Amino acid sequence: MTHQRKKLIEVSLPLKAINAASAREKAIRHGHPSTLHLWWARRPLAACRAVLFAQLVDDPSSWPDEFPTDQAQARERKRLHRIIEQMVPWKATHDERILGEARYEIARSLARERGESPPKKNDARVVLDYLAEHGPPVCDPFCGGGSIPLEAQRLGLRAHGSDLNPVAVLVSKATCEIPPKFAGRAPVHPDVDGTRGWRGASGLAEDIRRYGEWMWDEARSLIGHLYPQVRVTNAMTEGRDDLRPYVGQELTVIAWLWARTVASPDPMLRRSQVPLVTSFVLSSKKGKKAIVVSIAHRKHGTSRFTIKTSGIGRDEFAKAKKGTKVGRGSNFTCLVSGAPISAEYVKAEGMAGRIGARLMAVVAEGKRGRLYLDPTEDMEAIARVAEPSWRPTENLPVNPRWFSPPSYGLPRYADLFTDRQLVALTKFSNLIAEAREKVLADAVAAGMDSDGLRLADDGIGAHAYADAVATYLGLATDKAADYWSGICSWHSSGEFIRNTFARQAIPMVWDYAEANPLGIIRLS
Repeated sequence: MTHQRKKLIEVSLPLKAINAASAREKAIRHGHPSTLHLWWARRPLAACRAVLFAQLVDDPSSWPDEFPTDQAQARERKRLHRIIEQMVPWKATHDERILGEARYEIARSLARERGESPPKKNDARVVLDYLAEHGPPVCDPFCGGGSIPLEAQRLGLRAHGSDLNPVAVLVSKATCEIPPKFAGRAPVHPDVDGTRGWRGASGLAEDIRRYGEWMWDEARSLIGHLYPQVRVTNAMTEGRDDLRPYVGQELTVIAWLWARTVASPDPMLRRSQVPLVTSFVLSSKKGKKAIVVSIAHRKHGTSRFTIKTSGIGRDEFAKAKKGTKVGRGSNFTCLVSGAPISAEYVKAEGMAGRIGARLMAVVAEGKRGRLYLDPTEDMEAIARVAEPSWRPTENLPVNPRWFSPPSYGLPRYADLFTDRQLVALTKFSNLIAEAREKVLADAVAAGMDSDGLRLADDGIGAHAYADAVATYLGLATDKAADYWSGICSWHSSGEFIRNTFARQAIPMVWDYAEANPLGIIRLS
């Protein structure tokens, strides 16, 4: 009869350190797998790493011959806890010394169970080979974003993951399967020095950056006219000391902030379009407040927007924060006449296809942060000339609790995007296939085997490599779509764009932020 030994996880864990490292992961924005693509309920890598370790390492009480007293067991348990505490921080994922120590402890427990001597502690290759041969496979039948298989691999274990959702499968492959397949390969891009050492998947990552930059350059040449820079003129600086240093300069636009509009229900205004705004605040940062000031002309039934960045009183700021919205739901007030605009009226206008949009502000990149500029007719006109060659025709789910837009006359996925956004997304998507052909040609020129096997066929040659680079470029474009929709809003305290899926729903957003897909910093 086999004696069932207790594992460390059954006795104790350094939960405080694990929880702290797991919480810290949410703030990591560079290099963390969660930034690859959106996935719900992603498990913290720190917790997965600690749990896998503690499930495989024996508790000292399982070996009374080696740890005969409670004190000896407590000392050994404390030592194992220190290994976990060192292992769970994100920076430890790049520290082979710490990971090597964790792998050795797993191998040592396996060797004890097998009645063998453990592999040499200081020989990382021997330890990994031992784990590959004797370590239990880690199986995750609902792997989602791949956190558990990834951490199993990091600890030197064989990992198997599956999922019914094709997005989860692709994300897991991109996280766990593709990088090891091309580990140690030099980049194939002709402008990169392929002779220097390329550890791990750094060569693949460099190619993704290079061909992604090529896509950006191509997109700029194709659709750059739809995303112009903005020139600061003397006329713009009236009452705006913050703009004076930029007179004559052309600034890169970060975003255009729009407000949806409906015809005023006030019959005296003869169906003049009025904005539906949840907040006129652009920046709530201390010492850098900025608001949109709406100037209404009741006689003409019109209004216009201008930006105010100084002399903003407390009451004026509080009023701007309320926008034209009243209470919960889609109840607003007419900006010109003050007439109430009910949710029923807004929905009726939407279902009749009469909800429009007006440019409310332009956000540009300054030397020390965001600059807010008045909207212009030219900026509006440029946005409206975009003519997408393709629109997604699928309908959104009919579920008002989670999908609000259909209730306001936006029933299709295409309705969630502006025409300019659809043009950009279509161009970037088309460029992925072109980038793949360039990678393939460069890989063949660099001497990579052109066996014709694709990535899906478990190939490792030029065709498979081109597929791999295209996969990551596709994931990047897909993630960009999360920030390039008409459901994105402006975060006034952080001065950035909120993504579409800020939660597991698609709400109706009344004042939305249209990002500039070409307003990014290039590598060179």
